[in-house]
Amino acid sequence: MLDIEIETVWRFRKEGSPQTAVVMLGILNEIRKTGKLTSAAAHAHLSYRHVWNLVEQWSDFFGVPLVETHRGKGTRLTAFGEKLVWAGERMQARLGPQLENLAQELATEIKPFLHQRPSVIRVHASHGFAVSKLRELLDREPGIGVDLRYVSNQNSLVSLAQGACDLSGVHLPRGELRAQGIQACKEWLDPREDRVISFVTREMGLMVKRGNPLKIASLQDLVERKARFVNRDHDSGTRLLFDQLLALHRIDQASIKGGQQMEFTHAAVAAYVASDMADASFGVEAAARQFGLDFIRLLTEDYFFVCKRAFLETEPMQRVLDIMKGKEFHAAIATLPGYIAANTGAVSSVKEFLESMDAGR
Repeated sequence: MLDIEIETVWRFRKEGSPQTAVVMLGILNEIRKTGKLTSAAAHAHLSYRHVWNLVEQWSDFFGVPLVETHRGKGTRLTAFGEKLVWAGERMQARLGPQLENLAQELATEIKPFLHQRPSVIRVHASHGFAVSKLRELLDREPGIGVDLRYVSNQNSLVSLAQGACDLSGVHLPRGELRAQGIQACKEWLDPREDRVISFVTREMGLMVKRGNPLKIASLQDLVERKARFVNRDHDSGTRLLFDQLLALHRIDQASIKGGQQMEFTHAAVAAYVASDMADASFGVEAAARQFGLDFIRLLTEDYFFVCKRAFLETEPMQRVLDIMKGKEFHAAIATLPGYIAANTGAVSSVKEFLESMDAGR
C-alpha cells in the first residue's frame, strides 16, 4: 500500500520583502528538550555547524535571538524561541489528523491506477493513540492496506451502518455515564449482523500544568479556581463525555472560564496547556504525559471496534485480529500512559457486548 505523508512548512515572510525564512521547528524543540545543540543536530541528521548557522540565520531574520548559551549550562531557547516552538506544537497537534485524512484520501484516489492492489480495510474512528499504534503495525503488513479516517465517536457507527467503513471505533465510559453511551450506540447497532471487538481501556481526566500550580483536583475546582480551560470541538466524543460529566456534577458550562475555546485532538488541547495558553483541559492521560503535564484521573473508558459478521470472517480481518492479539501490539500499548490492552481482539455478539457493559458499570 502506498504511504503518503503531508508535512507542514513554517515559512515566514516580511511585508514588502522577497526574503523568506523556513524555520525547522523540530531543531528548536530538540534544543528545548535537551539543552544541547549537538542533540538537535543529530536529531535532524545535520552537522553541528550547519544547525548553528541555521539558528543564527533565523535570529537575524526576526531580529530577535532564538537561543542563548551559558557556559557550563548548555543552550536554551529564549522566550521568543519558546513561543515559536509551542505554537508549532499546537499547530501540529491540531493539523496532524486532518493531514492524515487528506493523505489517505489521495492514496485512495490513486490506488486504482497502481499495479499493487492490496486488500484495503476502511477504518473510521476517533483520533487516539492506540488506534495510531495499530495502524503503524498494519502498515507493515504485506497485502493489507488501511484506509483510516478520523471521525467523531458518534459518526463512526453511522459510517458502518451506511456501508462507508469496515471497522468502526467506539469508546464508552465506565460508571454512571455508561448507560447514556450504550443508549446512543443501540440506535446504530444491528444485533444480527454486527460483531464487537475488544480493543483497549484508557484513562480520561484533567490535564494541568506541571506541578498543578492551581491545585486542581476536580471539575468543581475549574470553576472555583477560575482556571483557564481549553475544550474539545463539539463533534468529538471526548467533548460529549465532558459535557455529560458537567451535567452529572451539576456544573454550568458557562461557569468554566474559556470553555468556548476549542481544539480538535487530545494532543492539541495538551499542547495548549503546555504552552501556557490555558491552565487545564480534559482528555487522555497519554496526551498529558506526552507534553509533560500532570493528570487528574476522572474515569476509565473502554474502546471497541465494531464490524459486520461477514467482514469478520475475511482473511484480512483475521490478520488484523492476530496483530491485535500479538506481543508487538501489546508491547506498543504498554508504552502509552493510561492505556491497557484489555482482552484485545476478543469478539462478541451485540447481545453479549451489551450484557457485559451492563455488568461492568
